[in-house]
Amino acid sequence: VESPKNRGNRKMHRWFFESYSVMIVRIWSSWLVHQMSEAFDFAPAGVDKLHLDKPDQTFMELLPSIDVLVLSSGHWFAKQSVYILNNEIVGGQLWWPDLNRTKKINNIEAYGISVETSLAAIVTHPGYKGLTILRSYSPDHYEGGAWNTGGSCTGKVKPLTEGELVENGFTQRMHEQQVMGFQRAQKKATNKSKLRLMDITEVFSYRADGHPGPYRSLDPNKVTKRGPDGRPPPQDCLHWCMPGPVDTWNEIVLEIIRREFQQAQELSERR
Repeated sequence: VESPKNRGNRKMHRWFFESYSVMIVRIWSSWLVHQMSEAFDFAPAGVDKLHLDKPDQTFMELLPSIDVLVLSSGHWFAKQSVYILNNEIVGGQLWWPDLNRTKKINNIEAYGISVETSLAAIVTHPGYKGLTILRSYSPDHYEGGAWNTGGSCTGKVKPLTEGELVENGFTQRMHEQQVMGFQRAQKKATNKSKLRLMDITEVFSYRADGHPGPYRSLDPNKVTKRGPDGRPPPQDCLHWCMPGPVDTWNEIVLEIIRREFQQAQELSERR
């Protein structure tokens, strides 16, 4: 329909659709909370440090100008990082130099705190009146190991049935923490904005066929099948690329927007 112009940069795309007077902005915010790499207390420079009680100002500064904000996060909490609360190091992921020190929180708990922090900042921002949609934790489909320990989704070419679904305890706990963070933030709301949860976690657990799998590599000679010893080839069972899942997410986002603004318009007309 239209070829939009990108008025942004690598970390913040700004796609402007002139005929509709619509700007779609894609903001890179890995954890949704304040991140720094400078040395802090006993954590050296170069390691990502997350202030779990401070929202990422990258998107907070734009809030007054946003009508619809769609958020998602979670998988970066599996990466190396240091967790800070009230200016105190309380935990770390793939980083904890002194085993004599006790971690106060793990990465799953840190995730829940980050969700509450970012959403609470949004629903209490005095200048924000828009609609915020939190997309729930995206399920991955590594079976038999993690992404770096032989996990695989090789051969998944159609949606799973009930009996084929492999339970993922980590995904379930991350989803639970996210929902709890969402609910706690809801109770803190003071502005006129709307906060909605778009829960895709369970239903898209059945879409193991939606990932690039072994086809992510551009190498024309890439291996796509298991070897003689049964070991799977390198593959991506986390990101989505095949038709279906993300297209459906777009439809759900559009429907949430349509319902919310239609409801607001009807209320306005009654007045």
